[in-house]
Amino acid sequence: MKKKLFLLFLTFTFILCKNVLAETDWFPYPVEVWDTPFEMTSTRTRIDYVPLSNTHSNLNICVSFPHIKDTYWLAVNFGISQEIKRFGSTMQLYQAGGYDNLALQIKQIRQCVEEGADGVIVGSISYDGLNALISELKNKDIPVIDVINGISTKNISAKSLVSFEEMGRKAGEYLVSRHREEQHGNDVKIAWFPGPEGAGWVTSGNKGFLDAIAGSNLEVVVTRYGDTGTAVQSKLINEVLNRYAEELDYIVGTGVTAEAAVKILRKRGLNKRIKIISYYLTPSVYRDILRGKIMASPTDSTVIQGRIAVDQLVRILNNKSYSKHVGPILYVLDKDNIQQFDRKSMLAPSGFQTTYTVNRKVSLE
Repeated sequence: MKKKLFLLFLTFTFILCKNVLAETDWFPYPVEVWDTPFEMTSTRTRIDYVPLSNTHSNLNICVSFPHIKDTYWLAVNFGISQEIKRFGSTMQLYQAGGYDNLALQIKQIRQCVEEGADGVIVGSISYDGLNALISELKNKDIPVIDVINGISTKNISAKSLVSFEEMGRKAGEYLVSRHREEQHGNDVKIAWFPGPEGAGWVTSGNKGFLDAIAGSNLEVVVTRYGDTGTAVQSKLINEVLNRYAEELDYIVGTGVTAEAAVKILRKRGLNKRIKIISYYLTPSVYRDILRGKIMASPTDSTVIQGRIAVDQLVRILNNKSYSKHVGPILYVLDKDNIQQFDRKSMLAPSGFQTTYTVNRKVSLE
């Protein structure tokens, strides 16, 4: 009996140690560093990113998201919270509830800073809407890291994000290549759902996708903008299908769009004819590519973007050298390569729940 208990103890200890190591074995990770920071068209240099090894930086970090209604932002939450734990710092996460709530995001960031934040990591609701606030924070020597979405002001301290223009372009190029290889002569009709109008990443993704399909036999017959909530995207998809179902070949759009389209097309009996492509990856999109329900999606290693944002901020606050503009290398996942995909770079693990605080006794949400 004692031997069995001892073996169980060893097994538990091994699993625990393995899980702890999993939080710190994400690096080195292949990324691109912009040669001219904050200029999205700049040339880039590829490096293997390695964060600081010091795990005892007692910092108070404020994190602000547009929302946390989908698994994409849950993955960012996972990457940020795990890296903050690794550094032994403190985190307070605020989420504004949607892309219509810019004023609330500004209010939340101000509140977080008033509570004593040393620095801010922000996924911005608006490309321009936080510029005045970020200028205020710069004057107070509070660094701001732009994560995922993009901000136009150069008063930020660093960016941890990819080019969503390139994400959109990769989705478009994948479609163009597919139809070139299959030698389709007829025009291919697309319904395009780029996301919430006015968000920086949406403007960029829209440009990239449209540029990629220009001059091909792919045609966007309808474009619909909207918040990346399931209810909003489902409503938009249904409205489009009510009018254009007979002529469509593809639904292309956000991860939430793709997730919603799988269920809607199946319910309408259109899943055999109309195909789906996402222009960023979520856990549901990942699963549906495996199952053959979604054709493809670029991946931007969301968890890694969150981790790098934390490392950038810790470096700045500790007067260490840092890369001002970093983004993981992009590639497209489909049925041919998804088995080789490293899930830890993009998806929060099963069972992970939204983490609003790290090393805080009281939630300020």
